[in-house]
Parts: sequence; C-alpha cells; structure tokens
Amino acid sequence: MYICKKSLIIYFLQQNKIYDLEPLKDILSKCEEIAFDLDFTRAKEWKSQDKKRVIVGYMPIYFPREIVHAANGLSVGILGGGDKKMIIKGDAYYQSYICHMPRSIIELALDGNFDEFDGFIFPSICDVIRNLSGTFQILGKGKFAKYLDYPQNFKSHIGGEFYEQELQHILDEIYKINQIKVTPARLNESIRLFNKNRQLTREIYDIRQKFPWRLTAADVYHIVRAGYMIPVEEHNAILENVIHYIKEDINQPLDKIRVVVMGAFCEQPPIGLIKTIELAGCYVVEDDFLLGARWIQKDIEEIKSENKLLSTLSYAFLNNSTFSSTIYDVDNPKEGRLLELINRRNVDGIIFAAPSFCDPALLDHPILQKACEENDIRYVSFLYNENTGQFKVIKEQIGTFSDSIKLWD
Repeated sequence: MYICKKSLIIYFLQQNKIYDLEPLKDILSKCEEIAFDLDFTRAKEWKSQDKKRVIVGYMPIYFPREIVHAANGLSVGILGGGDKKMIIKGDAYYQSYICHMPRSIIELALDGNFDEFDGFIFPSICDVIRNLSGTFQILGKGKFAKYLDYPQNFKSHIGGEFYEQELQHILDEIYKINQIKVTPARLNESIRLFNKNRQLTREIYDIRQKFPWRLTAADVYHIVRAGYMIPVEEHNAILENVIHYIKEDINQPLDKIRVVVMGAFCEQPPIGLIKTIELAGCYVVEDDFLLGARWIQKDIEEIKSENKLLSTLSYAFLNNSTFSSTIYDVDNPKEGRLLELINRRNVDGIIFAAPSFCDPALLDHPILQKACEENDIRYVSFLYNENTGQFKVIKEQIGTFSDSIKLWD
C-alpha cells in the first residue's frame, strides 16, 4: 500500500507528540488581520456579491445578530479604532472627559470607513452612546440609525413585548432597503448558526480553563473579534479548526496564576494590555471582552409560529443573559453571579480593568470588590486607556499581584 511522504511525517509527529502548528499559526494570523481591519474589507466584499445584501453595524455590548442574518444581512461589530486610529476630527464632537470609543467611531465615520453600511444599531449602554446614535443621524450615515433600548423590566408581558417591538422596528428598517421578509424558516436557520457559534466559543474557553497555555488570551481575543467582521458561517469554520488544534497537547505550561478580567465589556482594551497581563504572570481564563459574542448563555430555541416570530429571542434575553453593568438586575444581583463565575472557572484572583471614564463599570466595581472582600477573593484594580505608555506600570502592578498569590497561597 502506498503511503505518501507527508502522511508519514504527520504520523511520526503525532506519535512523538510533536504537532505541526503552522496551520494554527496561519489561522491566528488571519484572525488578527480580520479583527483589526478598519476598512471592513470582507464585509464589503460579501455585500458586493448580491444587491439585496445589507450591512448593519452595531456597537457592543449585545445585539441579536440572528435577525440581521435572517434578513439577508451581515451584522458587523463597530468597536472603534483603538490604538490603531489617531483621533483628530472626532475630538470636535465629544468632550475630553468621556471614553475613547465614541470619538474613535466618529473618526471612522468621518473618514468614510462606514460608507457602504446600510444601517447602525446603538444598544443602550450609556448616555454617551445615546448621543452617538443622534450624531450618526445628523451626519446622515446609513439609511437608518437605531438606538436599541434594552428592557429593564424582565417580565415577559412587559419587558419581553417591549424588546420584541424594538427588534421588529429594526427588521422593518431592513425590509425598506432590500424587501426581504423574515420568515420562521429563515430565522430558525440563523438561530441554529449562532447557537453553534456560541457553543464553539464556549468550548474554546472551556478547553483554555484546563489548558490555558494552548492559546494565549490575545489569540482568543483575535479569534472572537474576527467573528464580529465576517459571516457567521465562515467564523464557525474558523472556530472548529481552532478547537481541532487546541484539543491536542500543544505548548508547555508556565508558572502563572489563573484570573478573570472584568470591566472591559464595552470599550475594548488595547491588545497590548491583554498581552501585558499574561506577561506579568497570569493566564486569563475568563473575561468580559467582546461580551456580546457570549451574552446568551444557553441555546436559543427555534421559532414555532410566525405570530411569535421574535419570542424565543426575547425569552433568551430575559432569562439566559449573562450579567453586565448595563443591565438592571435587582432580582439576580451581579455580585452573586460574579462569585459563581469565579468558582466555576476555579481562578486564583480577579483583575478589575475598566476604561477611563466608563461610568457603568466604575459604578459597579465597588459593589463587586466588596463581594470579593467578603468572600476572601483576591483582586487588583486599575483603569486603562489607549495610551500604551501605561503598560509598564500595569505590568509591575499585575506582576506583584501574581507573585503575592503564588508566594502566599
């Protein structure tokens, strides 16, 4: 029987626990490129292939991408330019004492990066984002700009119906553009694809909980963020390939503590900051970066009736959402849910890292830190911004935190 030379090499590598990681490196490099493509090249290319396709940009934290997908659209995450885009014109639209993200998004808008987008969704995160939606309307960006209000009453006949009306308004706006009617069959297909996307993402996090050295936190960030920029079908294929490689015994463990990073649910940290945390002696096994990709904690059920087209999406939001500073959850306090997360991930400590001037995060941190103190959970806290000059100080602070746990645990 003929066996090709390449097959023999792969067999030898596997038997000797030496794996060819070049394909994984190629995937990670591609994800990094996609994640920070401020020209949204793949999304615009996808749209050009069909005149009835639409692109809808959305800001974090959470947006049900299923409805846009079912309407022959692609929902693209608008996360600002981070440290890769200099802000010049954007500073004229906002005060200097607010977070970096909205000024960065305005800069992208004024430079024409969003010119091929058909609409924009601004979820109710804070007052700054509310104003940003109005600014887009004044600038005439897209065919619609929608400020998406989340329900704060979690009863199905109140908050649930309100949320469905908000989502239906978005579908109505897309219908005006491409005349695509969303049917239960179309929406169910979208629900299945995004359920799979969340399942695969959870699996990557679960593998990293046991073997965090197989992928860096920066690698995971690039992988998840790439999913904000490309069709879900393509992202699912990427996630499956990544899981295939990290199930193998690759890379070597280092003497690091395991931590949760909380506070970066909206404005994203510079990638250098994520790398700094791990270089300082930590494995980040849980975080709230790109929280919307994992917002729904269980599979969304498929639609059974056209009369209740959006009911399962509404139910999932009301009952299966994660916790966040942007959601009022008096009946299910976020400090208790944070403690559950810490126990489930079996971490050594928690890092509270919030963007400067982020009111929702800064208002919550004292509550969450008090819960940590009462339960003997070690934590450290700092603020970050786009200035990379702060990383040296943060590295020393995190390094001291890591060393103290390893010395005194």
